[in-house]
Amino acid sequence: MDELSHKRKVTIMVGIIAAMFFAAINQTIVSTAMPRIIAQLGGMDYYTWVITIYMLTSTIATVLVGKLSDIYGRKPFILIGIVFFMIGAFLSGFSKDIIQMITYRGIQGIGAGIIMSSAFTAVGDLFAPRERGKWTGVMMAVFGFSSVLGPTLGGWIVDHMNWEWVFWIFLPLGIIAFILILVLFPKVPRKESESIDYWGSLFLTLTIVPLLLGFSWAGTKYAWGSEQIIGLFAAAVVFLILFIFAELKAKSPALPLSLFRNDIVTISNLAGFLMNAGMMGALIYLPFFVQGVEGISPTYSGYVTMPMSITMVVISAFTGKWITKSGKYKRYAMLGLPVMIIGMVMMAYMSTIWVAVLAMIVFGIGLGLGMPVFSLTVQNAVRPDQLGVVTASNQLFRNMGGTIGIAVMGTIMATSLKNNLTSVMKSGGGVDLSKVDPEVAKQLAEFQNPQMLLDQPKLEHLQTTLPADIQPLFAKMIDMLRSALADSLTTVFLSGAALLVVAIVLVAFLREIPLRTSNRMPGEEQMGESNSQGGVKEAAVNRG
Repeated sequence: MDELSHKRKVTIMVGIIAAMFFAAINQTIVSTAMPRIIAQLGGMDYYTWVITIYMLTSTIATVLVGKLSDIYGRKPFILIGIVFFMIGAFLSGFSKDIIQMITYRGIQGIGAGIIMSSAFTAVGDLFAPRERGKWTGVMMAVFGFSSVLGPTLGGWIVDHMNWEWVFWIFLPLGIIAFILILVLFPKVPRKESESIDYWGSLFLTLTIVPLLLGFSWAGTKYAWGSEQIIGLFAAAVVFLILFIFAELKAKSPALPLSLFRNDIVTISNLAGFLMNAGMMGALIYLPFFVQGVEGISPTYSGYVTMPMSITMVVISAFTGKWITKSGKYKRYAMLGLPVMIIGMVMMAYMSTIWVAVLAMIVFGIGLGLGMPVFSLTVQNAVRPDQLGVVTASNQLFRNMGGTIGIAVMGTIMATSLKNNLTSVMKSGGGVDLSKVDPEVAKQLAEFQNPQMLLDQPKLEHLQTTLPADIQPLFAKMIDMLRSALADSLTTVFLSGAALLVVAIVLVAFLREIPLRTSNRMPGEEQMGESNSQGGVKEAAVNRG
């Protein structure tokens, strides 16, 4: 697409960014609104499926569309992704029960996966690697902005309007994005020599589904050692082996194994996996500190993470410009990851809300420096005809890292919390309910579960109903739980920091090759120049 004018490329990017923002804001706007929606639809037991199905379908769509877009071009898939997402959003607003909501959110997930995979790859089509830095920074900023605006707007909508508008309010933006891309994005001919890898796509899907379900349910729905979880992981291993055999024999593999012989791609994907595992696995538990330990209401707890998103938006935009200007990228990952670790260690030892806010700012700076790097490194390391599949592989590893990180950190927190409570009881610092009136003891017993610290209205209601002489006992028990929860969160955040340390070690071995100023590979550029010179000489001879 080198023949396109810069003005047209920028206009196309406006459409791509609009599509990305449409998908991102619809995800973040739902986060705060979903509890209210589930309360009206019913089916609280299936609540996690609303999140799980979206994650599953988006991850599968992301990786499968990568290779297909290399064959058919990005334009049809971005358009298909927008249509799927709009249909899913429109139907979600008409959900009558939790099963319908799960189904329609699955459709939305397909659209989101297609949009995200195609959008990041389209940047590689439109711009040379040297120019991609600033656009990658802008796209990361879109995610940050949506994470600032979405939760606040979602809460406002369910408080002042019908919940259906959470899904419908941004549908006009989807229509605008669709028209812009339909009109402006150039169509490319299909690569006739390429064939679709049906078996590889099937076995890849069958590997991802049980693997993600296993990590999503382990430690929550089922124990890690349960038959269900072991069975899911075993199925993932079997299908992974079948997938590898299929890819070795496929003429045009869905996810070429040769990609992983490229050390830049492998290290970048592993670093992205660890970064997301540490980041998501730790940040998902920050509300436990804000609401559980400090007793801040859910409405205001969102403001604690907002500085991180704002900082990330600003820094990622600057990082993109700096990368484009210098052509260097490794230094930003090597700088960003240590800053993230500092932020994570601050979270581990935070004792006040203001320290938590400062930790979020530091962490946001690290994210802004490090996050834009790894999609650039993989795209710069492969041929242009592999842009789709290598971008999809990078996003697959990031998605898997986030999912697995959340599951592992959840287990670490649960185990640490159990050990901390046991230690307190053995040391005599706990509350002996056997010496309390049986009726009061029954009331207090349920608050021995630290998760009840997150239900502040119930805590306040119980406290007002207890006799005056029991109030000090209740206060002692709550203080004990908050102390145990704080100590457990310290373990979680330090574990996240440890993962980021491993990521730094990997990035230290990342081989940096200069960002190309053309979409052609170095050899192709020289060939193009020699062909051009040859053409000039031939023309001169003909004229002579």
